[in-house]
Amino acid sequence: MIEKARSNAELRGLNNVEFRLGDIEKMPVTSNVADVIVSNCVLNLVPNKDGVFREIFRVLKPGGHFSISDIVLVGNLPANIQSAAEMYAGCVSGAIQKQTYLELIEINGFKNITVQKEKTIVVPDDILSNYLSADEIAAFKKSGAGIFSITVFAEKPFSERECGCATDCCN
Repeated sequence: MIEKARSNAELRGLNNVEFRLGDIEKMPVTSNVADVIVSNCVLNLVPNKDGVFREIFRVLKPGGHFSISDIVLVGNLPANIQSAAEMYAGCVSGAIQKQTYLELIEINGFKNITVQKEKTIVVPDDILSNYLSADEIAAFKKSGAGIFSITVFAEKPFSERECGCATDCCN
């Protein structure tokens, strides 16, 4: 993907971009370097979401922001759905509770946290029936549990005073 991105940038005459291979929990860049971080349906696949938000905070410049689209949950999924490989591949099994997701963003020092978009994801009955009985499907639908695609925006504060955290989070 790195080579493809470089090739596409060259084809389009883009000379103000750089692509690096790295780990989302330890990005190969110095602190306070990025103006914007964008992620689309990746964090739900990472077990240590807190570490990722901490790393995003480290990499962003004070005043920088992120826009992340991801999958989150409200309520509990049936165990057979949660553990299904198909649901993992579909970015559902790695999802966490929406409230927890938003709290991790806040705990890591971000401000102006805004859910810009939210859309319910409906898993069709023919897929659910691979993992649940008809009665279990009905119970799941009545439970109020849901799978959502959200887009979250948040900013890194300009100063430690704005961070509200006990550490030197803006450095």
